[in-house]
Amino acid sequence: MSPSTSYALIMLVAGIGIPVLAALNSALGTRLGSPVAAASVLFVVALISTLLVLMLDQPRAVLGAATAPKHLFLAGCLVAFYVLSITWVAPKFGVGNAVFFVLLGQLISAAAIDHFGLFGAQVSPLSLTRAGGIALMAAGVFVTQQV
Repeated sequence: MSPSTSYALIMLVAGIGIPVLAALNSALGTRLGSPVAAASVLFVVALISTLLVLMLDQPRAVLGAATAPKHLFLAGCLVAFYVLSITWVAPKFGVGNAVFFVLLGQLISAAAIDHFGLFGAQVSPLSLTRAGGIALMAAGVFVTQQV
């Protein structure tokens, strides 16, 4: 299997996990009566999980965090915002609706990051085909909201 195929499969599984995460954590938030409590529990479990992988894979890698540019740590705030927002919104708006808008935001953001090579990303100019795909996704989100 080529590296590209492996990467695509890994990201497909990650993509499958996003709505599952949303459904599970929103259900936990409802059960606990607090989306913030559910998000906190999720992060504790995630921290334990990632620390285990870190210890098995490259335990010294975390030492480089002290010298990393501070703006890179904003990614943690974005993860917290995503988890808090999906946990709070999904029970009221529906997992499907919430994830559709997340996907639309991801497509728009990814296109801008790739087009301009932001944050060190590989430059991939926004083509007419790619812009059309984003527009098609936006139309799909609109159609799903017409129920």
